[in-house]
Amino acid sequence: MVWNRRLWMRLGAVSALASVVMALMAFKLDDPAAQALVRLGAGFQFAHALATFACAAFMAVGARGARHAAAPFLLGSLVFGGSLYARAAGVWNGGDLALGIGAALMAAGWGVLFVAGWEIDR
Repeated sequence: MVWNRRLWMRLGAVSALASVVMALMAFKLDDPAAQALVRLGAGFQFAHALATFACAAFMAVGARGARHAAAPFLLGSLVFGGSLYARAAGVWNGGDLALGIGAALMAAGWGVLFVAGWEIDR
């Protein structure tokens, strides 16, 4: 498998689609706390799907290192959002470790994207 712009764009689109589906599912929940958890997870997932598109755009203008930010964005939003979705569904009531790991991965992606920005217009 080649980790190129085409793949990152497609994975970002799948993640964005999944976040929209999850946001719509929040309307089916009766518990306001569960709705809030799903909306929070969907928001973070959608924002980092868009960040994955930004990685592809950065790569297109010369920041080749941006390819290393897409995976932490997608994985972090999956772990972070997934743990919130599982809590809302009542199937997992684990500690905050998954949230912390997901947040750290997303933050790492932003750090990588910041460093990759130095490669633009060289």
